[in-house]
Amino acid sequence: MALLGRDLVCQQAVELVTAYLDDALSWRQRRRFEAHLRGCPNCSAYLEQMRATIATTGRIDPDSLDPEVRDELIKLFRRQHRR
Repeated sequence: MALLGRDLVCQQAVELVTAYLDDALSWRQRRRFEAHLRGCPNCSAYLEQMRATIATTGRIDPDSLDPEVRDELIKLFRRQHRR
């Protein structure tokens, strides 16, 4: 993902969270992302929420979910990725 300007804005930072957690950012992108986090408590909180979500969902067996809950989660996931 190409980054515009010298400093990141929140929308750009949010779009980079997955790549950051997957260690898929270039050194320069990672440095800019972390600089943004140091000055933005909202994006820092979002990153921590994503880490908690990943940790939690990694322990959930999809077959143990109520079918309605599973369907709602799939709808939310698809809605988020359409944006």
